[in-house]
Amino acid sequence: MKAVHFGAGNIGRGFVGLLLHDAGYEVVFADVNAALIDELAASDHYTVHEVGAGARDRVVDGYRAVNSETDAAGLVAELVTADVATTAVGPSILRFIAPHLVAALRARPADAPPLAIMACENAINATDHLHDEIASLSSPEEWAALAARAVFANTAVDRIVPGQDPDAGLDVTVESFFEWAIERPPFGDAAPEIPGAHFVDDLAPYIERKLFTVNTGHAATAYLGFLAGHERISDALADPTVAAGVERALLETSELIVTKHGFTETEQAAYRARILERFRNPELPDTVERVGRQPLRKLGRHERFIGPAAELASAGRSVDGLLVAVGAALRFDVPADPESVELAKLLSDREPAAFVHDVTGIAAGHPLEPGLVAVVAEAKTARAGG
Repeated sequence: MKAVHFGAGNIGRGFVGLLLHDAGYEVVFADVNAALIDELAASDHYTVHEVGAGARDRVVDGYRAVNSETDAAGLVAELVTADVATTAVGPSILRFIAPHLVAALRARPADAPPLAIMACENAINATDHLHDEIASLSSPEEWAALAARAVFANTAVDRIVPGQDPDAGLDVTVESFFEWAIERPPFGDAAPEIPGAHFVDDLAPYIERKLFTVNTGHAATAYLGFLAGHERISDALADPTVAAGVERALLETSELIVTKHGFTETEQAAYRARILERFRNPELPDTVERVGRQPLRKLGRHERFIGPAAELASAGRSVDGLLVAVGAALRFDVPADPESVELAKLLSDREPAAFVHDVTGIAAGHPLEPGLVAVVAEAKTARAGG
């Protein structure tokens, strides 16, 4: 069995690539980072170092690597004979992967087993997005034939992979906990053999529970911790004020998850407690600046703050904790992060209502709009020093 994985970074090597390797796949890493691809090609193994409960070192070997920028033909050749194609590149990069996949589907024999395509991103239904990007590169007539050569399945992934020691080489440090949920229905009776993953009939509850608990909580910890002057995520959650702010936001998202998806309050409370315990792990050297980077994306309409807040506000529920976290995100001032710089400029240049409409996607008249406008106005004043 062979799997082509797009994205040879820390998540690709330390999570998806590891699980595919352990499932018995020959893993081919594809990336545009020439230095990283060269290092992988010159090596015969790397080690994934786990920290946390049940931690152990895991050796990954038997892989190959291809530069997807300079060797498109070689990459397509690998995809034509692959069983699985996965990604861990970031949602905004999926459109650059689509041309390779459509070329591979064109070259794939019609009688070959369908290629299982799964985007493993921190986004809702990322595989659907990748599917649409691929389909857009062909005519409707051609796409009918190409689509039969692939199976597209959405996934939900969860594993903390912190910033790495610059001297670690290819080795990756990760938390011992992980979850990879894959929707089963697209595969029928022929789901791939990936023992580290679990297949579910309805992925939506798992995606939203993860996004609105893990991602909301992680980002809230980063932004509230940044304002409080903390460097590490674990130190931020050791601060009672930060911890209370994060818990308040997650109590609100938990109400939505329980009401919308049928998890019991006990189940969600246990899940929430486990997530916060993971963030408190002092062995994970994660920083508030790394977790908080790309604040504009994280303030998007269907992202970790605005997504749940919009649904809660529409139902007349409290969103005060989420708004406090949004206010902290608006004060995330890290010059090394381009989105932080752009956020500051947008906040300075736009009136609060315009900022809300343009950045968060919340339209005029939405029940969440007044609260967001007030939070933006407060942040705008604070960052102006007034």
